[in-house]
Amino acid sequence: MGIMPDHWIRKQSLENGMITPFQESLKKEGVISYGLSSYGYDARLSDEFMIFTNVDNAIVDPKNFCPTSFVERKTDVCVIPPNSFVLCRTVETFKIPRDVLVVCLGKSTYARCGLIVNVTPLEPEWEGQVTLEISNTTPLPAKVYANEGVAQFLFFKGTEVCETSYADRSGKYMGQAGVTLPKL
Repeated sequence: MGIMPDHWIRKQSLENGMITPFQESLKKEGVISYGLSSYGYDARLSDEFMIFTNVDNAIVDPKNFCPTSFVERKTDVCVIPPNSFVLCRTVETFKIPRDVLVVCLGKSTYARCGLIVNVTPLEPEWEGQVTLEISNTTPLPAKVYANEGVAQFLFFKGTEVCETSYADRSGKYMGQAGVTLPKL
């Protein structure tokens, strides 16, 4: 399995819609960078946020998730409370080829501020906007910026096409749009 370079990512995005909207070069003037890099794509953070709150003394349970554990905001700058997290999504929509697995890593700018971006791999033939979780590991409030870079996506091409893709098994997060809460 090899990591795919910029020219492959560009071709897949422009010809097959792998990433839309697609930014062909790295934008970095006055913003946290986003766009095509040497061996990846730096996606942008949308302006939709679900900020974790414990006003109702909720218990986080992935089998019985309570949506009232979040406060929804649409804003250009989101403040994540200390030792808390926010659910958000990418501006870009992804359409993963059948022979590719995508791994996402948080950008170093946020990591150096104590913010950790978490997302599971994008499986072969998964499609949608990516829901991200950003944890603030610091004892201070922390800002994140909409329409700027948040995470880098790395594309790994398999040596063979998988037998069963995410689409084949009708994965529960297929085609998600907007911030998507846990599903059972």
